[in-house]
Amino acid sequence: MKIVFFEIQGWEISEIKSKLKGHDVKIFSEPLNLDNLDRAKDAEIISVFIYSKINKKIIDKLKKVKLITTRSMGYDHIDVKECKKKKIKVCVVPTYGENTVAEHAFALLLALSRKVHQSYLRKLANDFCIDGLMGFDLQGKTLGVIGAGKIGKHVIRIARGFEMNVLVNDRHEDDFLAEQLGFKYASLVEVLKKSDVISLHVPYSKENHHMIDASSFEKMKKGVILINTARGPLIDSSALLNALDKKIVSGVGLDVIEGENLIREEREILHHEKNRKDLELLAKDHELLRRDNVVFTPHIAFYSKEALEKIIKKTVENILGFKKNGLDKESVVA
Repeated sequence: MKIVFFEIQGWEISEIKSKLKGHDVKIFSEPLNLDNLDRAKDAEIISVFIYSKINKKIIDKLKKVKLITTRSMGYDHIDVKECKKKKIKVCVVPTYGENTVAEHAFALLLALSRKVHQSYLRKLANDFCIDGLMGFDLQGKTLGVIGAGKIGKHVIRIARGFEMNVLVNDRHEDDFLAEQLGFKYASLVEVLKKSDVISLHVPYSKENHHMIDASSFEKMKKGVILINTARGPLIDSSALLNALDKKIVSGVGLDVIEGENLIREEREILHHEKNRKDLELLAKDHELLRRDNVVFTPHIAFYSKEALEKIIKKTVENILGFKKNGLDKESVVA
């Protein structure tokens, strides 16, 4: 059975080869796309990360593929409906770095609440003046968590350690969990209105595209801090810029952003025709990144040694489980 990996880093190669010893494995560092599709020729299993956009055009050409296993929790980069039509199984890594991402969310929050990033920039300029660097305590503040899945639960635990009050909006309420962790469930509107900090932890879908839009910002407390380590398109970039200008939002911590692929491939824009909407989105994103009250990290919330080791381990389990007709139900999305 031919297995092809895309978007693999150097250290992962030995891990993959040792765990899949005896199998026909090909490994490539770049994302899968139409230009390099021949590398997946005759593959029965492919493994990708989030920058491989597995759309209908690519799926149509993957004649022999029976399993696509993405090394991520999210799968919005894969056309799952089309995979179902072609009877291609799609697997994710359902858990690997829930604590890792939650810790990063608080790294972003603390950078904003204590002006860490601004202090660092001043240090680089040999400026040690403390004017404008007064921060605020998290103790006693209200954190609104949107999405109380595995990552959201870790965020709640950390927040309670800081003695924050926590409001949670989630489709599936668990009163026992709320009592155990010491938080309260609330409607989305209540979370938006009452929170000093809002952190997003929901998977992206067409249904929740721009769930944080202009009307959402109008409901928020003035001076709120917004954290997003989930998916970029959950937030309307134009509305966010406007909320920053109006000082409704005092700080933003982003590990993901609308059009992040465009930012990552910015040089290619000079050589390939892009539609106007994409270019406008890219310009807006760059404007966000220039703000001194926006802390941005390039999609690295998951990026710890321990989390990556779990990702490879689970991906291999998905592959071997598929071969033995014993896939973990929690991993299967199509």
